[in-house]
Amino acid sequence: MHDPDLLHWKPVLYPQPVTLSGRTVTLEPLDAEKHTSALWKADHGHDEVWAYLADGPYANEAELQRALAEKQSSTSARFFALITEADGRAKGYASYMRIEPTHGVIEVGNILLSPSLQRTTAATEAMYLMARHVFEDLGYRRYEWKCNALNAPSRRAALRLGFTFEGIFRQHMVIKGKNRDTAWFSMLDNEWPARKQAFEAWLNPANFDSAGRQLRSLESFQ
Repeated sequence: MHDPDLLHWKPVLYPQPVTLSGRTVTLEPLDAEKHTSALWKADHGHDEVWAYLADGPYANEAELQRALAEKQSSTSARFFALITEADGRAKGYASYMRIEPTHGVIEVGNILLSPSLQRTTAATEAMYLMARHVFEDLGYRRYEWKCNALNAPSRRAALRLGFTFEGIFRQHMVIKGKNRDTAWFSMLDNEWPARKQAFEAWLNPANFDSAGRQLRSLESFQ
């Protein structure tokens, strides 16, 4: 008997180390030896960028390199360094995490953006490239964004990028000795075509003036 709810789903692949290239940013596999110096220079003295991350800040470059080496060798996450095309230097990193190929679910997280990368075209394009890879190259069904419920900038970013708010998981985690209520967001494969169209319209060079300022917001294309 035909089951109308049957998905005919087949598990997808675990993300492999790849390079994702855009107009303003390139994502390449995180390499502690290669990227530590640039990341240290971009973030040193800006401890606030670590406020909602599970690790950091670090006292010196050697400590940061050890932490990046652990991320690089992680078997539960896939980390990318975010390299701005303007100067070819790493200005942050992001990862795929909580990866469940059997169910087609994957999360973007552990996002570190240096002050010079925050609120830039490159930062938005990096998130577009990661989402496109998840849906179009790897075939995942669900893309997640989670953050501390107190992290208002992250929650605004998730909505701006086209994720849908799903609720708050209360007392979800203990991070750096403090309670974390977690805000959950998602984007689905059947939503991606519209999200992609919005991203690409916003990223089009015609949407920016001679000083690099946007003419229309990303939300206005959604």
